Amino acid sequence: MDNDIPIAAGPTARRRRLRWTLIGAAVAVAVAIVVYRSVTFVNQPQQQGRRRFQDGGNQPVGVAHIDRGDIRLTLRALGAVTPLATVTVTTQISGYLMSVGFKEGQLVKKGQLLAQIDPRPYQIALEQDQAQLARDEATLKQAQMDLSRYETLSGQQSIARQTYEDQVWTVKQDQGTVDYDKAQIKAQQLNLTYCRIVAPTDGRVGLRQVDPGNYVQTGSATGIVVLTVLKPTTVEFAVPEDNVPQVMERVHAGAQLPVTAFDRANVTQLAVGQLAAVDTQVNSTTGTVMLRAGFDNTDEKLFPSQFVNVVMLLDTLKDIVRVPARAVQRGAPGSYVYLVGDQNTVSVHPIKLGAQDGDFFAVQSGLSAGDVVVTDGADRLRDGAKVSIPNPSATPATPAAPKGQRAHGHWQGQGQGGAAGGHGNGQHHHRQPGSEDQPPSGQPQPGQPPGPVTPQPPAQQ
Repeated sequence: MDNDIPIAAGPTARRRRLRWTLIGAAVAVAVAIVVYRSVTFVNQPQQQGRRRFQDGGNQPVGVAHIDRGDIRLTLRALGAVTPLATVTVTTQISGYLMSVGFKEGQLVKKGQLLAQIDPRPYQIALEQDQAQLARDEATLKQAQMDLSRYETLSGQQSIARQTYEDQVWTVKQDQGTVDYDKAQIKAQQLNLTYCRIVAPTDGRVGLRQVDPGNYVQTGSATGIVVLTVLKPTTVEFAVPEDNVPQVMERVHAGAQLPVTAFDRANVTQLAVGQLAAVDTQVNSTTGTVMLRAGFDNTDEKLFPSQFVNVVMLLDTLKDIVRVPARAVQRGAPGSYVYLVGDQNTVSVHPIKLGAQDGDFFAVQSGLSAGDVVVTDGADRLRDGAKVSIPNPSATPATPAAPKGQRAHGHWQGQGQGGAAGGHGNGQHHHRQPGSEDQPPSGQPQPGQPPGPVTPQPPAQQ
């Protein structure tokens, strides 16, 4: 029996090992097929791209014609809406709050009743002072009559001179008492006026801070309600001290500097106003100067303490040669473009840029109106490469603005000398992912003159 067990188990174990060997081989073949097809699929476009360049194929690009236009010099900053007046309405006398004359969030006019304090204690005090005045006036009248008699007797030398002089001072004392009573009456009348708390100015009231029936006192810090002037309003924003000379030059020239406020996302235009005031000193901590712009705010889109993006127009350069921002490249020559020449051959063309206004840079030198530059596909070009322009007859004179940016695209430019809030010189550059501080593929490296570079295959889609 012992000899039969290994004889029976031997064929079974061999069949199991054979089965697992076949399964492993099938899996290995399947994996190899998948890997081979993946590598072939990835390398095929690259090989086709290399064959296209080796075969003399032209790189399709987008182009734009250089034109002349206006460039706006602007300053950008982050601002806060600051109302012209924010008043905490408090009581000037102590007493029970009988009623309020407003609804929370209501627009009120100057002089409108906001709250009523119980006036009865002050009315009684007024009547007491009026009675005291009547009594003191009678005393004064009697003293004046005695003085008149003493004056006659003193002239006849019928009474002592001292008696007459004492009566003179008595009349003056009584007159002082009467004047004091009159002042007390005016004070009580003023207290009765303070029982009616009215709006000090036009504006909107906020949430009620105290309910009727409470005893209010003059020392309360919360007050009864807060009233804020919303129309008109102002926005305060800071600009770098380096930009202050530009601003002051325009102010001294009598220019009205338009200021536009955008929402926090810098997408929606909220209001348009004008520069109203410039602070008199530089903040030594931040190196900025505060500016204030005024807005009518008739639609109340600007809300107190709201943060907004501010764009102030300093000046407009008229009829300036300008280049699309998408055409500008950076490399060893500095700022340059790919200029399309005869037979659709491109060349590296250094240019000197000025201020940026949205999708355009002002060109100080290097380009003329009518030149054709590459705007799309420049990252795969080299000096002297041949390009193809799809449908050249439909090429626009200027590139269209990206969808959704026309709301404030013309405000994206910066003035010379930098922008508020740390935007540098206002020049926004378009970089490819992973190209930070490096020129695009096919462009000269720092320290080397432009020259032929090994063509690169097109990027994978």
